[in-house]
Amino acid sequence: MDFGLSQDQQMLCDAISRTLADTCPLDHVRECAEGTVPFIDRVRSALGELGIWGMMVPEQHGGLGMTMLDAAVVAEQLGYAVAPVPFIGAHVLAPLALAQCGSEELKAHWLPRIAKGEAQIAVAIAETVEIRDRAGVDFDGAKLDGTALFALDFLEADAFLVADTAGRIHFVPGDAAGLEKVSLTTIDRTRSVGELRFSGVTGEALADDDGCTSRRLRDAGRVLLSADSLGAGQAMIEKAVDYAGQREQFGRVIGSFQAVKHMCAEMAARHEPCRSLVWYAAHAFDATPDEASLVACHAKSHTGEVHRFVARTSTEVHGGMGFTDLLGLHFWFKRIGFDRQVLGGPEAVRAEAAALQGWTQVA
Repeated sequence: MDFGLSQDQQMLCDAISRTLADTCPLDHVRECAEGTVPFIDRVRSALGELGIWGMMVPEQHGGLGMTMLDAAVVAEQLGYAVAPVPFIGAHVLAPLALAQCGSEELKAHWLPRIAKGEAQIAVAIAETVEIRDRAGVDFDGAKLDGTALFALDFLEADAFLVADTAGRIHFVPGDAAGLEKVSLTTIDRTRSVGELRFSGVTGEALADDDGCTSRRLRDAGRVLLSADSLGAGQAMIEKAVDYAGQREQFGRVIGSFQAVKHMCAEMAARHEPCRSLVWYAAHAFDATPDEASLVACHAKSHTGEVHRFVARTSTEVHGGMGFTDLLGLHFWFKRIGFDRQVLGGPEAVRAEAAALQGWTQVA
């Protein structure tokens, strides 16, 4: 039995890595973060040529029908390059939701367009994890009212998938009457996130499955955020090791100092086991759905803690230079911070894992 990536997945990883190396240098990331060039740019076009946007769309609707582990491979490379492109919400969670409980009309209209990169659907499910004060969306059987925070892949979205307080998913066109869209500025400028305000908005409720679809989306989102953090952490470790091998103090490269060696070694030692944890969580999503929620919680909470340590330690290895925009280390630092908190921070996710195992009761 093989416990690693398949040959096809390794080829996919290499193709994404080469494409991002060619199209997404740090200067381009900086331009997108500063708003001087749009997110919807040459990087997205190049990835579209590889079929990435349709990878989670079923084959009968023009997609590739790939697995969550395939998506995790892509997410890891996007995190490594801090690529400012929509992916988790628009091209994984949205097609998953539509394929699982969307009407035939929604599937026929939207899934082929998603696969071709012609449409983008943002996803707002943060309130299925934690509801902030004065947030949450209520559904009275006909209309939606309330506020949904942290809609993923918000910029340029043509429509939205929103979870109500009962966990049911609703499809809302971008131009729906009574819908107000507010762009949010978060710590991570490489991602587009928004707030949706509903005032008597008419949407299309997807099939009522007692919140099963929203739970599946939450699991998938946590796995992909973990994979993204895995890639960002790998990049920070490599940058710290490279810097330690070049920077000199007292006539010696700092990488020859025992303290710096230990910092780099500890980053690698904590980071590497996360890889198998994330890969297994992605595999379990499709292969063993009964345990998918639990292992997704494990992956999300553990990588959140480990990569916070990696981000801090890598910055410390760089010394004062680590805080400058010149090196751009902060892009990975902030991306890891975003990944850690969205869809539940480590404490909240561990509490959920405990409840899933019957150790505690959900409040």
